[in-house]
Amino acid sequence: MSGVDDAAESCLACALTAGTVPLPGGQVLRDDRWVVEHCVGPLGLGTFVVKPLRHVLHVAELTAREAAELGPLLRRVSAAVTEATAPEQVYVCLWSHSGGVPGHIHFVVQPVDRETMARFNASGPEL
Repeated sequence: MSGVDDAAESCLACALTAGTVPLPGGQVLRDDRWVVEHCVGPLGLGTFVVKPLRHVLHVAELTAREAAELGPLLRRVSAAVTEATAPEQVYVCLWSHSGGVPGHIHFVVQPVDRETMARFNASGPEL
């Protein structure tokens, strides 16, 4: 798997990026260090995942270049989600656990509107 080390063989995030596990909607952006993909699971239409191509378990493990690119990339993806969905808010959250242990870090970029909050009677982390 290009950009993925041997320690990442059982990682779902790496498998989605490598294409060994189906990714509905596919990738929307990819460069030498980062990938933006449609989110799998129940988080709703317009939700994306921003993750390093490398199998990284902690933000502190990002290279200086990866760290410098992260903020601008999250802003770009959030702006695109805002333009496409006109949400009340766009949540940007770091998720990194798999089975209770640190996993491949990924930032979930999730548009949230009043209808979704009302449907689930939740907001913020509860949503």
